[in-house]
Amino acid sequence: MAYTISEAAGISGICPYTIRFYDKQGLLPFMNRNRAGVRQFSELDMECLEIISMLKATGMKIKEIKRYLDLCVLGDGALEQRLQFMRDHQAEVRRQMEEYKQYMEVIGYKIWYYETAIDAGTEYIHDKHWEDTGENARRRYLREAGDG
Repeated sequence: MAYTISEAAGISGICPYTIRFYDKQGLLPFMNRNRAGVRQFSELDMECLEIISMLKATGMKIKEIKRYLDLCVLGDGALEQRLQFMRDHQAEVRRQMEEYKQYMEVIGYKIWYYETAIDAGTEYIHDKHWEDTGENARRRYLREAGDG
């Protein structure tokens, strides 16, 4: 089945302008056009759009996505290279997830800090009763959250 750009946009959640940009960047190497030059998206193209979206969402630059798709065009001769590409990207996403986990801990601490201050009617509750500032307050938060 062939999809129009509007249909492809509706299914993929990617706006037509962005799909056209991806096409111009060579990210849709398997896409065909009809005699009038209108883009026709196959199931394979839809899979490419899904992969492009995932790679973009995980921080990959267009140039790197293009490099990956160029490997896909090579077929079986580039299977090992594609596997290594995905392994490398997986490692990078894992690193990002660890970084975000640390951010979430700080955000969780700040939420706890404000909730306890609001309950007490003042944020000085942290200094006054617990002598909690900085690292000490974070340790108390982790104890109360069950992580420490």
